[in-house]
Amino acid sequence: MGIIVQKYGGTSVGNPERIMNVANRIIATKEKGNSVITVVSAMGDSTDELLALANAITKNPSHREMDMLLATGEQVSIALLSMAIKEKGYEVVSLTGAQAGIYTDNTHKKAKITRIDNRRLKKEIDAGKIIIVAGFQGKTESGEITTLGRGGSDTTAVALAAAIKADVCEIYTDVDGVYTSDPRLVLDAKKLPFVSYDEMLELASLGALVLQTRAVEYAKQHNVKVCVRSSFNNNEGTIVEEGSVMEKIRLVSGVAHDLDVAKITIYGVPDNPGIAGNIFRGLADNAINVDMIVQSNPRGSINDISFTGHNEDKDKAMEIIDKLTPQIGSEGVKVRGNLAKISIVGAGMQSNPGVAASMFEALAKAGINIELISTSEIKISCILELEKAKIAVQVIHDKFKLSEIED
Repeated sequence: MGIIVQKYGGTSVGNPERIMNVANRIIATKEKGNSVITVVSAMGDSTDELLALANAITKNPSHREMDMLLATGEQVSIALLSMAIKEKGYEVVSLTGAQAGIYTDNTHKKAKITRIDNRRLKKEIDAGKIIIVAGFQGKTESGEITTLGRGGSDTTAVALAAAIKADVCEIYTDVDGVYTSDPRLVLDAKKLPFVSYDEMLELASLGALVLQTRAVEYAKQHNVKVCVRSSFNNNEGTIVEEGSVMEKIRLVSGVAHDLDVAKITIYGVPDNPGIAGNIFRGLADNAINVDMIVQSNPRGSINDISFTGHNEDKDKAMEIIDKLTPQIGSEGVKVRGNLAKISIVGAGMQSNPGVAASMFEALAKAGINIELISTSEIKISCILELEKAKIAVQVIHDKFKLSEIED
């Protein structure tokens, strides 16, 4: 019927019983007349176990050797899964990322896919075989093994789907789709039947861990249809593809939250060209990731600049800003940790006024103060006190009646 790429995460292949379950799913897909390429992550917590082994040897392992080590986790998974499928009488072949033709740049531990040579994949498909590919890994043009960073198996699957022109890329996880909010936080959260690439990109970047951001970007660039499903049931999943007219009618698709936020405000910053560049270059050069940035209106010749980042980075960021103070001529700096970011995402915001007002009204009615606000065409984010996060997510979810979204 077609070509289907499937990806199973570490939880889905965490033990022999689950590996057999995945084998049965793959075989069922094959039995429907499809060609199947399956991408697999390392079993359960095996990546963490490999990291612990490395740290027991050295506190500063080389990035090349770490890639050599971590790539073995997926090789265990693909070999065992292939054995399970072969045991059931089906032709199957396991391939490392390199054998599957996945080429990357030279950045160890966080490599990016540069191209895929699909000749081996086509050869095995033409031979009628099920293909099992190690996720999270590839090779450089010179043959060095590289890894794609945490969650890289999602990107592997989407990239292979693009390279082989698959009909769909199915991402199997321990949840059965993309929800309007975290079901652990909002009990009446509803599974979304579909989301656009842009909405999924925002949700992924805001902490919805169902799909890796780079995988969604790749899917959008190559127009790969993605379906997020559970490996533990047969429920319909969430389709991620180009936006539709129906999707734009839906004002808000989801409420996301990030509970690891710190805010740093630099006071009395001279309103001169290049000052902001100096500040954020200093942070970037020290690997400090900055999220929201808000600059106040000038008070004469000075203004204030606030930005957010992770709690674990706040002390280092303060240290950097203190060192920059004589250079930039600012008056002082203040940090607040233990904050949360609550965001709403929806393509319908682009053509419907009043969405922001509704969000702010819901928070005000619950007595929740907003510290910072950031917006884009399809996203509104607010920084607020951490202890208010759960109620904030719930009241916003209720305000936009997200539990009433139809399947």
